[in-house]
Amino acid sequence: MDLSRRAHWIFDMDGTLTVAMHDFDAIRAELGLPQGKPILEELARLQEDEARAIFARLDALELELARRARAAEGAVALLEALAARGARLGILTRNTFASAQETLRACGLTRFFEEACIVGREAAAPKPDPHGIHRLLGDWRAAPHEAVMVGDYRYDLLAGRAAGTATIYVDPSGAFPFAEHADVSVRSLAELFERLT
Repeated sequence: MDLSRRAHWIFDMDGTLTVAMHDFDAIRAELGLPQGKPILEELARLQEDEARAIFARLDALELELARRARAAEGAVALLEALAARGARLGILTRNTFASAQETLRACGLTRFFEEACIVGREAAAPKPDPHGIHRLLGDWRAAPHEAVMVGDYRYDLLAGRAAGTATIYVDPSGAFPFAEHADVSVRSLAELFERLT
């Protein structure tokens, strides 16, 4: 696959553009949610008042983690290279828009992403739903075959597949348990950068 011809790049944030630091089991425990279940989907099953209170706690936890975020190896070099080629860059995250902004600030990546190109959970159904990808492609007037979805988890890859984009799987462990959903698998954004240069 010739990724250099793709001009529209959508990134997951936590664990993709950033060094993975979220302990989702600890977050579930803090929120009183069942272990092993997706957090947003579990909250969607609750009564509105109960969900609102837990969402407020989740937002606070995510902002605290965002302030400590660090850019992943190769993130700056990759984004600089893509920006220099005139690629459109977007973020699709299951976090809030505010958390995404704070993460980008902490990592020194803000300059690469226009605010309108950061799609959080308030603006689109959470991945693996492809809604957020469709939204970005619509704003960019781009076709799926012109785009790439980059992520570190099954939901990112499934969203890209459902939207019809190329999918790139980043797994620092090299185990690649979700490789069946990826067109390209790399251990780091630095490795992805090397493939593009």
